[in-house]
Amino acid sequence: MDCNDSEPLIGPRHEDLLPASTERSVKVVVAGGFGVGKTTMVRSVSEIRPLTTEETMTQAGVGVDDLSGVERKTETTVAMDFGRITLDDRLVLYLFGTPGQQRFWFLWNGVIAGALGAVVLVDTRRLEDGFPAMDRLEQGGVPFVVAVNNFPGAPVYPASDLRSALDLPGHVPLVGCDARRLDSSRDVLLTLMRHLYDSATSEAL
Repeated sequence: MDCNDSEPLIGPRHEDLLPASTERSVKVVVAGGFGVGKTTMVRSVSEIRPLTTEETMTQAGVGVDDLSGVERKTETTVAMDFGRITLDDRLVLYLFGTPGQQRFWFLWNGVIAGALGAVVLVDTRRLEDGFPAMDRLEQGGVPFVVAVNNFPGAPVYPASDLRSALDLPGHVPLVGCDARRLDSSRDVLLTLMRHLYDSATSEAL
């Protein structure tokens, strides 16, 4: 097909363009178990229309996917989620959400490659689901913070008990959040940035 000079060129939407003042962009991963709120966090905090790869769950997943505690979930991420947030005039975070189901874990290496840091979301009803994410990030040398997503009706435990249950070292930040809220999700990312800065500073000393 010949190009028609009168037709406008298709490019990124104006709201998707990076601010002119941007000096640095970094990759951050949002990881965790199945149904813990990764897609919700990326959607809530992204300043651009997020890319999601959610598909409707079908009978093929029966007996394969563990729906304990998330029986009402009807969709699942099959590749990754992607969003963007500008933290200040100079720093932009690109957010990559990992798939939570074990049968899609083969995609993790590509998602976490090159990440500066990560957020591991956990649900107090299924704390054990956070261990695979933390293990993969530790193996990949990716520093992370842990955020407890406060689901309605989920049990609430003291931070010390959660640290013990998750076997978290003292230097790993543990925070609560509501992944549905922009301000709460942004605070989690700011906690991660402070953690990365403090870690880099202490290594330099």
